[in-house]
Amino acid sequence: MTMSKQILTVLGSTGSIGVNTLDVVARHPDQFQIFALTGATQVDLMLSQCAKFRPVYAVMVHPEAAKVLQDKLRSEHLPTEVLTGHKALDDVASDQRVTTVMAAIVGAAGLSSCMSAALAGKRLLLANKEALVVGGDLFLHAVKKGGAQLLPIDSEHSAIFQSLPQDSSVWAHSVDKIILTASGGPFRTVSPDALRTVTPEQACAHPNWVMGRKISVDSATMMNKALEVIEAKYLFGLPPQRIEVVIHPQSIIHSMVQFVDGSVVAQLGTPDMRVPIAYGLSWPQRMVSGAENLDFRKLPAMTFEALDEHDHPARFPGLQLAWQALSAASGTTTVLNAANEIAVAAFLDKHIRFDHIHALNLSVMESLIPSTPNSVEDLIALDQQARRVATQLAKSLG
Repeated sequence: MTMSKQILTVLGSTGSIGVNTLDVVARHPDQFQIFALTGATQVDLMLSQCAKFRPVYAVMVHPEAAKVLQDKLRSEHLPTEVLTGHKALDDVASDQRVTTVMAAIVGAAGLSSCMSAALAGKRLLLANKEALVVGGDLFLHAVKKGGAQLLPIDSEHSAIFQSLPQDSSVWAHSVDKIILTASGGPFRTVSPDALRTVTPEQACAHPNWVMGRKISVDSATMMNKALEVIEAKYLFGLPPQRIEVVIHPQSIIHSMVQFVDGSVVAQLGTPDMRVPIAYGLSWPQRMVSGAENLDFRKLPAMTFEALDEHDHPARFPGLQLAWQALSAASGTTTVLNAANEIAVAAFLDKHIRFDHIHALNLSVMESLIPSTPNSVEDLIALDQQARRVATQLAKSLG
Protein backbone atom coordinates (compact mmCIF):
# COMPACT_ATOMS: atom_id res chain seq x y z
CA MET A 1 0.00 0.00 0.00
CA THR A 2 1.48 3.35 -1.04
CA MET A 3 1.37 6.22 1.42
CA SER A 4 0.34 9.66 0.17
CA LYS A 5 3.23 12.12 0.24
CA GLN A 6 3.64 13.94 3.55
CA ILE A 7 4.59 17.62 3.58
CA LEU A 8 7.04 17.86 6.45
CA THR A 9 8.41 20.58 8.70
CA VAL A 10 11.38 19.51 10.83
CA LEU A 11 11.72 21.69 13.93
CA GLY A 12 15.32 21.34 15.08
CA SER A 13 16.69 19.82 11.87
CA THR A 14 20.32 20.49 12.83
CA GLY A 15 20.09 18.52 16.08
CA SER A 16 20.54 14.77 16.52
CA ILE A 17 16.85 13.89 16.04
CA GLY A 18 16.53 16.25 13.10
CA VAL A 19 19.57 14.79 11.33
CA ASN A 20 18.26 11.26 11.86
CA THR A 21 14.82 12.30 10.61
CA LEU A 22 16.28 13.60 7.38
CA ASP A 23 18.30 10.40 7.01
CA VAL A 24 15.06 8.39 7.11
CA VAL A 25 13.29 10.84 4.78
CA ALA A 26 16.12 10.60 2.25
CA ARG A 27 15.51 6.85 2.00
CA HIS A 28 11.89 7.47 0.92
CA PRO A 29 11.93 10.46 -1.45
CA ASP A 30 8.61 9.44 -2.99
CA GLN A 31 6.83 9.70 0.37
CA PHE A 32 8.03 13.04 1.75
CA GLN A 33 8.48 16.62 0.71
CA ILE A 34 10.34 18.98 3.06
CA PHE A 35 8.49 22.26 3.59
CA ALA A 36 10.66 23.84 6.28
CA LEU A 37 13.80 23.16 8.30
CA THR A 38 14.72 25.03 11.46
CA GLY A 39 17.85 25.51 13.53
CA ALA A 40 19.60 27.96 15.82
CA THR A 41 23.21 28.64 14.83
CA GLN A 42 24.61 25.77 12.72
CA VAL A 43 24.69 27.59 9.40
CA ASP A 44 26.87 25.18 7.42
CA LEU A 45 24.81 22.13 8.35
CA MET A 46 21.58 23.97 7.53
CA LEU A 47 23.06 25.03 4.20
CA SER A 48 23.85 21.43 3.28
CA GLN A 49 20.35 20.33 4.34
CA CYS A 50 18.80 23.05 2.18
CA ALA A 51 20.95 22.00 -0.78
CA LYS A 52 19.80 18.40 -0.44
CA PHE A 53 16.12 18.80 0.45
CA ARG A 54 15.22 22.17 -1.11
CA PRO A 55 12.76 23.33 1.57
CA VAL A 56 10.54 26.34 0.96
CA TYR A 57 11.76 27.89 4.22
CA ALA A 58 14.74 27.64 6.54
CA VAL A 59 14.33 29.22 9.96
CA MET A 60 17.38 30.29 11.94
CA VAL A 61 16.32 31.54 15.37
CA HIS A 62 19.33 33.83 15.72
CA PRO A 63 19.21 36.80 13.29
CA GLU A 64 22.97 36.80 12.69
CA ALA A 65 22.90 33.15 11.64
CA ALA A 66 19.89 33.82 9.41
CA LYS A 67 21.72 36.58 7.55
CA VAL A 68 24.82 34.42 7.00
CA LEU A 69 22.65 31.54 5.77
CA GLN A 70 20.72 33.77 3.38
CA ASP A 71 23.95 35.08 1.85
CA LYS A 72 25.31 31.55 1.38
CA LEU A 73 22.05 30.30 -0.16
CA ARG A 74 22.10 33.17 -2.64
CA SER A 75 25.73 32.52 -3.56
CA GLU A 76 24.84 28.92 -4.36
CA HIS A 77 21.62 29.93 -6.17
CA LEU A 78 19.41 27.93 -3.84
CA PRO A 79 15.73 29.00 -3.70
CA THR A 80 15.04 28.49 0.04
CA GLU A 81 13.76 31.60 1.83
CA VAL A 82 15.30 32.29 5.24
CA LEU A 83 13.17 33.37 8.21
CA THR A 84 14.24 34.25 11.72
CA GLY A 85 12.78 34.51 15.21
CA HIS A 86 10.51 32.37 17.36
CA LYS A 87 7.33 33.43 15.57
CA ALA A 88 8.76 31.96 12.38
CA LEU A 89 8.95 28.59 14.15
CA ASP A 90 5.25 28.83 14.96
CA ASP A 91 4.46 29.82 11.38
CA VAL A 92 6.24 26.91 9.68
CA ALA A 93 4.76 24.49 12.22
CA SER A 94 1.18 25.61 11.55
CA ASP A 95 1.28 26.48 7.83
CA GLN A 96 -1.76 25.04 6.07
CA ARG A 97 0.42 23.34 3.46
CA VAL A 98 2.15 21.20 6.11
CA THR A 99 0.75 17.79 7.02
CA THR A 100 3.44 16.54 9.43
CA VAL A 101 5.67 18.24 11.99
CA MET A 102 8.71 16.64 13.61
CA ALA A 103 9.09 18.49 16.91
CA ALA A 104 12.76 18.06 17.84
CA ILE A 105 13.72 21.39 19.38
CA VAL A 106 15.44 20.70 22.70
CA GLY A 107 13.89 22.05 25.88
CA ALA A 108 11.09 24.46 26.73
CA ALA A 109 12.06 26.53 23.67
CA GLY A 110 10.09 24.04 21.59
CA LEU A 111 6.77 24.47 23.45
CA SER A 112 5.30 27.33 21.42
CA SER A 113 5.87 25.73 18.01
CA CYS A 114 4.52 22.40 19.32
CA MET A 115 1.39 24.18 20.52
CA SER A 116 1.03 25.88 17.13
CA ALA A 117 1.29 22.57 15.31
CA ALA A 118 -1.21 20.98 17.68
CA LEU A 119 -3.77 23.76 17.30
CA ALA A 120 -3.36 23.57 13.52
CA GLY A 121 -4.27 19.87 13.58
CA LYS A 122 -0.98 18.47 12.30
CA ARG A 123 0.39 14.96 12.54
CA LEU A 124 2.75 15.86 15.38
CA LEU A 125 5.78 13.65 15.94
CA LEU A 126 6.85 14.56 19.45
CA ALA A 127 10.57 14.23 20.18
CA ASN A 128 10.43 17.31 22.42
CA LYS A 129 9.38 15.74 25.73
CA GLU A 130 9.41 19.16 27.37
CA ALA A 131 6.26 20.13 25.46
CA LEU A 132 4.37 17.72 27.71
CA VAL A 133 6.53 18.22 30.80
CA VAL A 134 6.04 21.98 30.60
CA GLY A 135 2.70 22.14 28.80
CA GLY A 136 0.93 19.27 30.55
CA ASP A 137 -2.85 19.41 30.31
CA LEU A 138 -2.75 22.69 28.37
CA PHE A 139 -0.75 21.00 25.62
CA LEU A 140 -3.10 18.00 25.54
CA HIS A 141 -6.03 20.41 25.33
CA ALA A 142 -4.41 22.05 22.28
CA VAL A 143 -3.99 18.62 20.65
CA LYS A 144 -7.66 17.84 21.23
CA LYS A 145 -8.90 21.28 20.19
CA GLY A 146 -6.91 21.25 16.95
CA GLY A 147 -7.65 17.60 16.15
CA ALA A 148 -3.93 16.85 15.92
CA GLN A 149 -2.51 13.35 15.76
CA LEU A 150 0.13 13.02 18.51
CA LEU A 151 2.78 10.32 18.04
CA PRO A 152 5.69 9.85 20.49
CA ILE A 153 9.24 9.71 19.11
CA ASP A 154 11.29 9.20 22.29
CA SER A 155 12.45 5.59 22.00
CA GLU A 156 10.82 4.64 25.32
CA HIS A 157 7.44 6.20 24.59
CA SER A 158 7.43 4.90 21.04
CA ALA A 159 8.09 1.43 22.49
CA ILE A 160 5.16 1.79 24.88
CA PHE A 161 2.91 3.08 22.09
CA GLN A 162 3.86 0.08 19.95
CA SER A 163 3.17 -2.30 22.86
CA LEU A 164 -0.25 -0.95 23.81
CA PRO A 165 -3.55 -1.95 22.15
CA GLN A 166 -4.52 0.47 19.38
CA ASP A 167 -7.82 1.18 21.14
CA SER A 168 -6.80 3.64 23.87
CA SER A 169 -10.15 3.27 25.62
CA VAL A 170 -9.04 -0.10 27.01
CA TRP A 171 -5.69 1.08 28.41
CA ALA A 172 -6.93 2.05 31.85
CA HIS A 173 -8.58 -1.34 32.45
CA SER A 174 -6.12 -3.71 30.75
CA VAL A 175 -2.76 -2.18 31.70
CA ASP A 176 -1.23 -2.94 35.08
CA LYS A 177 1.82 -0.72 34.64
CA ILE A 178 4.21 0.84 32.19
CA ILE A 179 7.90 -0.04 32.57
CA LEU A 180 10.39 2.46 31.19
CA THR A 181 13.87 1.08 30.65
CA ALA A 182 17.00 3.12 31.31
CA SER A 183 20.57 2.36 30.32
CA GLY A 184 21.96 3.90 33.49
CA GLY A 185 24.21 6.15 31.42
CA PRO A 186 27.98 6.43 31.77
CA PHE A 187 28.00 6.42 35.60
CA ARG A 188 25.87 3.36 36.35
CA THR A 189 28.73 1.62 38.20
CA VAL A 190 30.61 4.69 39.41
CA SER A 191 30.73 5.39 43.13
CA PRO A 192 28.32 8.21 44.06
CA ASP A 193 31.20 9.96 45.82
CA ALA A 194 33.12 10.11 42.52
CA LEU A 195 30.35 12.14 40.86
CA ARG A 196 31.70 15.32 42.44
CA THR A 197 34.59 15.37 39.95
CA VAL A 198 32.73 14.36 36.77
CA THR A 199 33.57 16.54 33.75
CA PRO A 200 31.14 17.59 30.99
CA GLU A 201 33.09 15.44 28.54
CA GLN A 202 32.63 12.36 30.73
CA ALA A 203 28.93 13.07 31.23
CA CYS A 204 28.35 13.42 27.48
CA ALA A 205 30.02 10.06 26.66
CA HIS A 206 26.91 7.87 26.61
CA PRO A 207 27.72 4.16 26.28
CA ASN A 208 24.88 3.27 23.87
CA TRP A 209 23.26 6.31 22.24
CA VAL A 210 24.59 9.20 20.17
CA MET A 211 22.78 12.29 21.48
CA GLY A 212 23.12 16.02 21.99
CA ARG A 213 25.02 17.40 24.99
CA LYS A 214 22.00 18.44 27.04
CA ILE A 215 20.16 15.12 26.79
CA SER A 216 23.44 13.25 27.34
CA VAL A 217 23.87 15.00 30.70
CA ASP A 218 20.21 14.28 31.50
CA SER A 219 20.89 10.62 30.81
CA ALA A 220 23.92 10.69 33.10
CA THR A 221 21.85 12.15 35.96
CA MET A 222 18.75 10.07 35.03
CA MET A 223 16.81 13.33 34.83
CA ASN A 224 15.89 12.29 31.29
CA LYS A 225 14.05 9.34 32.84
CA ALA A 226 12.31 11.64 35.32
CA LEU A 227 11.09 13.77 32.41
CA GLU A 228 10.03 10.60 30.56
CA VAL A 229 7.95 9.47 33.55
CA ILE A 230 6.15 12.81 33.44
CA GLU A 231 5.73 12.56 29.67
CA ALA A 232 4.36 9.01 29.96
CA LYS A 233 1.78 10.11 32.51
CA TYR A 234 0.38 12.67 30.08
CA LEU A 235 0.75 10.58 26.92
CA PHE A 236 -0.89 7.42 28.21
CA GLY A 237 -3.17 8.71 30.96
CA LEU A 238 -2.01 6.33 33.68
CA PRO A 239 -1.45 7.51 37.26
CA PRO A 240 2.23 8.01 38.20
CA GLN A 241 2.22 5.07 40.63
CA ARG A 242 1.63 2.76 37.66
CA ILE A 243 4.78 3.95 35.89
CA GLU A 244 8.01 2.16 36.80
CA VAL A 245 11.65 2.52 35.78
CA VAL A 246 14.13 -0.35 35.52
CA ILE A 247 17.79 -0.17 34.51
CA HIS A 248 18.59 -2.21 31.40
CA PRO A 249 22.23 -1.48 30.47
CA GLN A 250 22.13 -3.08 27.00
CA SER A 251 19.38 -0.74 25.67
CA ILE A 252 17.83 -3.53 23.60
CA ILE A 253 14.39 -3.54 25.23
CA HIS A 254 13.25 0.05 24.88
CA SER A 255 10.27 -0.21 27.25
CA MET A 256 7.49 -2.59 28.28
CA VAL A 257 3.82 -2.75 29.17
CA GLN A 258 2.63 -5.17 31.84
CA PHE A 259 -1.04 -6.14 31.60
CA VAL A 260 -3.45 -7.17 34.33
CA ASP A 261 -3.35 -10.80 33.21
CA GLY A 262 0.41 -10.98 33.85
CA SER A 263 1.47 -10.65 30.21
CA VAL A 264 4.32 -8.30 29.34
CA VAL A 265 4.67 -6.83 25.85
CA ALA A 266 8.04 -5.27 25.00
CA GLN A 267 9.53 -3.53 21.96
CA LEU A 268 13.11 -4.47 21.08
CA GLY A 269 15.57 -2.99 18.63
CA THR A 270 19.06 -1.67 18.17
CA PRO A 271 19.73 1.63 20.01
CA ASP A 272 19.16 3.76 16.90
CA MET A 273 16.74 6.71 16.93
CA ARG A 274 15.90 6.11 13.28
CA VAL A 275 13.67 3.21 14.39
CA PRO A 276 11.12 5.26 16.38
CA ILE A 277 11.44 8.12 13.88
CA ALA A 278 10.56 5.83 10.97
CA TYR A 279 7.66 4.37 12.96
CA GLY A 280 6.26 7.82 13.66
CA LEU A 281 6.66 8.91 10.04
CA SER A 282 4.99 5.80 8.63
CA TRP A 283 2.41 4.93 11.33
CA PRO A 284 0.23 2.87 11.20
CA GLN A 285 2.44 1.22 8.60
CA ARG A 286 6.19 0.67 8.80
CA MET A 287 9.11 1.64 6.58
CA VAL A 288 12.82 0.94 6.27
CA SER A 289 14.68 3.06 8.81
CA GLY A 290 18.29 2.36 7.92
CA ALA A 291 18.95 0.91 11.37
CA GLU A 292 20.75 -2.40 11.76
CA ASN A 293 18.50 -5.36 12.52
CA LEU A 294 18.87 -7.28 15.75
CA ASP A 295 20.74 -10.56 15.38
CA PHE A 296 19.54 -12.73 18.25
CA ARG A 297 22.44 -15.12 17.73
CA LYS A 298 24.88 -12.35 18.63
CA LEU A 299 22.99 -10.47 21.33
CA PRO A 300 24.66 -10.07 24.70
CA ALA A 301 22.86 -11.31 27.78
CA MET A 302 20.13 -8.87 28.77
CA THR A 303 20.23 -7.77 32.39
CA PHE A 304 18.02 -5.62 34.60
CA GLU A 305 18.57 -3.73 37.83
CA ALA A 306 15.98 -2.24 40.17
CA LEU A 307 16.45 1.41 41.08
CA ASP A 308 16.41 0.59 44.78
CA GLU A 309 19.34 -1.82 44.46
CA HIS A 310 22.73 -1.07 46.01
CA ASP A 311 23.57 2.63 45.77
CA HIS A 312 21.42 3.58 42.77
CA PRO A 313 19.26 6.02 44.80
CA ALA A 314 22.39 7.91 45.85
CA ARG A 315 23.75 7.89 42.30
CA PHE A 316 20.48 8.95 40.64
CA PRO A 317 18.58 11.03 43.21
CA GLY A 318 16.95 13.19 40.53
CA LEU A 319 14.76 10.38 39.23
CA GLN A 320 12.40 10.57 42.20
CA LEU A 321 11.67 14.21 41.42
CA ALA A 322 9.30 13.00 38.68
CA TRP A 323 6.82 11.46 41.10
CA GLN A 324 7.37 14.31 43.56
CA ALA A 325 6.55 16.91 40.90
CA LEU A 326 3.50 15.01 39.65
CA SER A 327 2.06 14.83 43.18
CA ALA A 328 2.66 18.54 43.82
CA ALA A 329 0.78 21.62 42.62
CA SER A 330 0.00 21.91 38.90
CA GLY A 331 2.90 23.65 37.20
CA THR A 332 5.57 21.99 39.34
CA THR A 333 6.73 19.93 36.36
CA THR A 334 7.27 23.22 34.52
CA VAL A 335 9.42 24.45 37.41
CA LEU A 336 11.44 21.23 37.48
CA ASN A 337 12.15 21.34 33.75
CA ALA A 338 13.23 25.00 33.85
CA ALA A 339 15.51 24.42 36.84
CA ASN A 340 17.10 21.42 35.15
CA GLU A 341 17.78 23.29 31.91
CA ILE A 342 19.58 26.02 33.84
CA ALA A 343 21.47 23.48 35.97
CA VAL A 344 22.66 21.43 32.99
CA ALA A 345 23.76 24.56 31.13
CA ALA A 346 25.69 25.72 34.20
CA PHE A 347 27.38 22.32 34.50
CA LEU A 348 28.30 22.23 30.80
CA ASP A 349 29.78 25.71 31.19
CA LYS A 350 31.74 24.39 34.21
CA HIS A 351 30.09 26.82 36.63
CA ILE A 352 28.71 24.09 38.93
CA ARG A 353 29.65 20.50 39.76
CA PHE A 354 27.80 17.50 38.34
CA ASP A 355 26.30 16.60 41.73
CA HIS A 356 25.04 20.18 42.10
CA ILE A 357 22.50 19.58 39.31
CA HIS A 358 20.19 17.62 41.60
CA ALA A 359 20.71 19.99 44.53
CA LEU A 360 19.73 22.95 42.34
CA ASN A 361 16.65 21.20 40.91
CA LEU A 362 15.42 20.20 44.35
CA SER A 363 15.99 23.67 45.80
CA VAL A 364 14.04 25.40 43.02
CA MET A 365 11.16 22.94 43.33
CA GLU A 366 10.98 23.49 47.09
CA SER A 367 11.21 27.28 46.85
CA LEU A 368 8.50 27.80 44.21
CA ILE A 369 4.87 26.79 44.82
CA PRO A 370 3.20 27.64 41.53
CA SER A 371 -0.40 28.70 41.05
CA THR A 372 -2.30 26.68 38.45
CA PRO A 373 -1.29 27.84 34.94
CA ASN A 374 -4.35 28.53 32.78
CA SER A 375 -2.66 29.67 29.57
CA VAL A 376 0.55 29.41 27.61
CA GLU A 377 1.42 32.88 28.90
CA ASP A 378 1.09 31.55 32.47
CA LEU A 379 3.41 28.66 31.60
CA ILE A 380 5.98 30.99 30.06
CA ALA A 381 5.86 33.28 33.09
CA LEU A 382 6.29 30.34 35.46
CA ASP A 383 9.14 28.96 33.33
CA GLN A 384 10.92 32.32 33.41
CA GLN A 385 10.41 32.71 37.16
CA ALA A 386 11.92 29.27 37.79
CA ARG A 387 14.86 30.11 35.52
CA ARG A 388 15.57 33.29 37.47
CA VAL A 389 15.59 31.41 40.76
CA ALA A 390 17.74 28.63 39.30
CA THR A 391 20.23 31.10 37.83
CA GLN A 392 20.72 32.77 41.20
CA LEU A 393 21.19 29.39 42.88
CA ALA A 394 23.71 28.36 40.24
CA LYS A 395 25.73 31.50 40.99
CA SER A 396 25.73 30.68 44.70
CA LEU A 397 26.84 27.10 44.04
CA GLY A 398 29.57 28.03 41.59
